[in-house]
Amino acid sequence: MSLFRLTLRNVLHRRFLSLLTVCAVAITVGFIVLLTLSRESVEQGAKKGYGPFDLVIGAAGSETQLVLNTFYHIGAPTGNIPLAVLDQAKQDPSVDVAFAMTTGDNFKGYPIVGLDPGYFFTRYGDTRLEEGAMYAHTGDTIVGSYVARSLGLTVGDTFSGAHGLVQDEGHAGAEAEHEEEHGAEEPSGHSADEEHAHDSFRYTVAGILPELHTPDDRAVFTTVDYAWAVHELGAEDREITAVLVKPSSLLGAHDLKQTLDGSNGVHAVYTSKAVSDVLNAVDQGSRLLGVLTAICVLLAGIAILLSMVAAASERTKDVGILRLLGKSRVYVWLTLTTEGLLVTVTGLITGLLLGHLGAYLLKDMLFSQAGIQIESFHWTPEHWYIVLGAIAIGLLSSLGPAFRMYRMHPLALFKS
Repeated sequence: MSLFRLTLRNVLHRRFLSLLTVCAVAITVGFIVLLTLSRESVEQGAKKGYGPFDLVIGAAGSETQLVLNTFYHIGAPTGNIPLAVLDQAKQDPSVDVAFAMTTGDNFKGYPIVGLDPGYFFTRYGDTRLEEGAMYAHTGDTIVGSYVARSLGLTVGDTFSGAHGLVQDEGHAGAEAEHEEEHGAEEPSGHSADEEHAHDSFRYTVAGILPELHTPDDRAVFTTVDYAWAVHELGAEDREITAVLVKPSSLLGAHDLKQTLDGSNGVHAVYTSKAVSDVLNAVDQGSRLLGVLTAICVLLAGIAILLSMVAAASERTKDVGILRLLGKSRVYVWLTLTTEGLLVTVTGLITGLLLGHLGAYLLKDMLFSQAGIQIESFHWTPEHWYIVLGAIAIGLLSSLGPAFRMYRMHPLALFKS
């Protein structure tokens, strides 16, 4: 009987304990794979999330909140700034291009973003739309590929937005109930008028963006003046949410930041610095997960060790017979180490599949909530470390019991 067939029969003979060991290895490997894929996706998404816009100007407040809302469409804006800030940025000689952004409304939970069409050509180059044409008039929109796919939107569809960045279907009912309890003199009447203004303003899908693999895939884009049109604001009341700046040089970005920062409630932020702060916070969380991962690896190693100890104790007489029949000590040693490696490799392959399957199942949920786009079923350099580490742990856990059987005399093995 070949060594592999003998090892396979031994594993199947102890199928329950072998299955538990395989599950321990598979869960550990799957968790590590999912963690590495998620961390890689966060880092890659952060790097390409803001493109060439190294500076963003917005209302005073949290730098991280301003950048996350502007480029990643996460959270609420820090406030509004005067429209004159855009003209001041455009007139600065150190600025290559500057685009205004208005936001604060949503369509079924996806943010509606007012943005100059030049943004797309500056950031993505000559990117052609998947369908339709770029918006040119107030009320025209182009939608991200993820939004179009999730909501089934096509060119020519019309819809109305809602105030805020989260769709709240119970909002209208809650407002009506509030009015009944407290009377018409409460400020909720203003909210009702605002809701009516949003419902009466209709958007038209003029085009659909191609898949960009950035947070822009989950947003609806329209002209900057959409917010002014919805609320019927006059020229003196018009404000914007942020200004996206592509400076001609880093020195120019520094000069512009010094000029605008802190004046009239305006805050200029280095985009890369704010993103680095987010990544640092993610790294701190990754360290905690790293500790949990190390504990899982230790438990998996113990499971393999216990399985091999049980196998060695159970087959002591069988090993003694093999030795008396003339099998070498190396053969006996290989039967036990091969069994440990077979169980480990089975758990390793299962864990790799589970990790990538989990990434695939979580892909849409993570992207819709946080703009993190996990790329599943692709091999990364870190996978090699996972494979080598799992095999090393399986081999080391098998060596102790195998070496014990290797050293014993065949008559002692048989008598035991």
